[in-house]
Amino acid sequence: MLKNDRLLRACRRQPVDRTPVWFMRQAGRYQPEYRAIKEKYTLFEICEQPELCAEVTMLPIKQLGVDAAILFSDIMTPVRGMGVDVVLNPGPILARPIRTMQDVAALRPLDVEAAIPYVTETIRILVRELDVPLIGFAGGPFTVASYMVEGGPSKDYARVKGMMYSEPDTWFALMEKLSAMTADYLLAQIAAGAHVVQLFDSWVGNLTIADYDRYVKPYSKRVADAVRATGTPFIHFGFGTGHLLQSMAGIGVDVQGVDWKEELDAAWARIGHNVAVQGNLDPIALYAPTAVLDAKVKDILRRSGGRPGHIFNLGHGILPTTPMAAVQRVVELVHSIDPKEMSRLG
Repeated sequence: MLKNDRLLRACRRQPVDRTPVWFMRQAGRYQPEYRAIKEKYTLFEICEQPELCAEVTMLPIKQLGVDAAILFSDIMTPVRGMGVDVVLNPGPILARPIRTMQDVAALRPLDVEAAIPYVTETIRILVRELDVPLIGFAGGPFTVASYMVEGGPSKDYARVKGMMYSEPDTWFALMEKLSAMTADYLLAQIAAGAHVVQLFDSWVGNLTIADYDRYVKPYSKRVADAVRATGTPFIHFGFGTGHLLQSMAGIGVDVQGVDWKEELDAAWARIGHNVAVQGNLDPIALYAPTAVLDAKVKDILRRSGGRPGHIFNLGHGILPTTPMAAVQRVVELVHSIDPKEMSRLG
């Protein structure tokens, strides 16, 4: 039974008593308890143990008082369920990258309950235990493809763009499989009880608007359409995507994430006020003196104008060395301010 539905109300642009706040990577290495668990288990080993994974997911709820939990997992979890050998070191590394049409053909469809049943079991545990909404998530088609084609993290995305430009048939075949997988994965999370889902297309900002619209947007829209049919709120996020915000929101989202390089009010105006927004504190601000941090938080809230539909978050994830006290400070400050007063903040 949810005691706090601020996030759900904000996703639907309904009035709230206080701005909801949660953080990307809110369960992670900045927490001593998480570091102790990571000394014993890898990330994938945590995910494969539903009781332990639920414990990690709930840590920030107990420590920070945030308005939502986000499932502890990795965007490559469902890819492993497609038969791909992936390790984290610390980012995803593939033993055999996907480079040819034959490689794409070898990817098997994702059967969530057969291949990665621990995901939905973790969600069922969390829904029983939590009194705030649970956010499920998946990696966006371009971001997941970038790891699969590059074989790991990349600085220039040369191989993935090379496939897009030089072997479009292979690229579109890969997008077909990844969009189907992503939709099935999110629908399974929703069926297990997730209240909201977020699509992390973190690296799609490396594309031009034209390339995004041609090579990625139709496939992200298929995912959004599948989620929309359930009535579940859908959040979309990418980093360095200021130039893409209107196009990304155009796939049919309830909430568009805004990274820390954009001013919230200007970004919201471009996106359109018929869509909620999420963001967008610079994660490095959490290292700043209290007075500086407070001013930055208040500036974002001022820019929201108290308009229904703002979810406070970082413009990217919490960094591993972030002081816990600073994260707690942000939650307390955001919750201390009535949305009706935000337009008057100095």
